[in-house]
Amino acid sequence: MSYLTPEKKVELFTEYGKSNSDTGSAESQVALFSYRIKSLTDHLKENRKDYSTQRALQKLVGKRRGLLDYLQKKDIVRYRNIVKELGLRR
Repeated sequence: MSYLTPEKKVELFTEYGKSNSDTGSAESQVALFSYRIKSLTDHLKENRKDYSTQRALQKLVGKRRGLLDYLQKKDIVRYRNIVKELGLRR
């Protein structure tokens, strides 16, 4: 069973994107990355020596950071909204 079902993806895109098929906007991608990061973090808490998952997690965090940096430069209001909605620290 996959942790990220197509239904969950549509739910994330509907909530954070412009529509349920809005897979390209920065907000929807940041939301998707955040969901995956949370899932991988939970996995790593139980499996501390799973280094391939640890690397995947680090790459995802970097991708999300890049998208957030882009959003911060382009539209500070959208950046603040998505950080507030997702409860990200920065």
